[in-house]
Amino acid sequence: MSTLPPEKRTLLGVDIGNTKTHALLTDLKGRVLGFTEGGCGSYEVLGPDGYAQNLKLITSEVIAQAGVSPKSIAGMGFGLAGYDWPSETPIMAAGITALSINAPFAFDNDVMIGLIAGAEPGWGVAVDAGTGNNVRGRDAQGRTGRITGNSARFGEFGGASELVILAVIAVTHAWTSRGPATALTRMLMDYAEVDSEEKLIEGLAMAQIHLSPILARDILQTAAEGDPVAQEIVQRNAHDLGLNVNAVIRQLGIQDQAFDVVLIGSLFNAGEQVIKPLRETIYKFSPKARLNRLSVPPVVGAVLLGAEACGISPGQIRPTLIQSTASKLTPSDPSDLLE
Repeated sequence: MSTLPPEKRTLLGVDIGNTKTHALLTDLKGRVLGFTEGGCGSYEVLGPDGYAQNLKLITSEVIAQAGVSPKSIAGMGFGLAGYDWPSETPIMAAGITALSINAPFAFDNDVMIGLIAGAEPGWGVAVDAGTGNNVRGRDAQGRTGRITGNSARFGEFGGASELVILAVIAVTHAWTSRGPATALTRMLMDYAEVDSEEKLIEGLAMAQIHLSPILARDILQTAAEGDPVAQEIVQRNAHDLGLNVNAVIRQLGIQDQAFDVVLIGSLFNAGEQVIKPLRETIYKFSPKARLNRLSVPPVVGAVLLGAEACGISPGQIRPTLIQSTASKLTPSDPSDLLE
């Protein structure tokens, strides 16, 4: 461990995502010293070696930007997209130890650092709804809960990809006369550039037409314009997301307590269209829950995780860290539906 005085010591937080990676370096009081942003860092996309290389690169960049030595780092926290199962722990740990930084560290799934960043007491439930969906939670004693995070394959709906799946089902049911006609059919035809419903269904069935999660924007718009089928699937998707949240609440046994449900992910930029049915589903099971949007970058939670790792109370530095981060980091464009 470093023998540097406290005023020379630092905390490192890294948020590794499927589309971007953030690294944040602060002093022990939570004042930002450096921040860098990179591309995808997930080992599921890059492989273990690519994950380790990306982590080393962005860590080196933020240390250089801050003008400090790696020896100054007192604690490190990491939020890792794709880290879902115990069998992946050695891969995650190997990338971190390869940094050759002699400091205690902690790491978790990237949704968990969003919870730590957004819930003032550091516990509660975080629900992520962007391209896909995930829910993680921990109670005041540190026990954790989760869903699989494996989307519709495991019956977990709630994100943009799952909303598109529900749209395809609705359009298919309309074509077979199992369900009512819907404006979603024309919307998908226009996207696929086909001139008949049959060609659309055939193209989907033969895997010749591939639908992007970005179509969630058009589904939400179609619902807002009054299409009852689109409205129904938007509500079902959000309701199912609420059931995912309730499952984690049930695991933790906190349904009768007051706690934060931190909303993460760009699908929530749709506002009450998505949040209202989610809220109603959660409140029926856990009436004291408090829903709030994450207003700081999740990497803030990684720094707080690093503080925990080296024995610093996160609550001690959280207000300064959030204030300092807000003044130095540019938030994402709230109009963007999908991150």
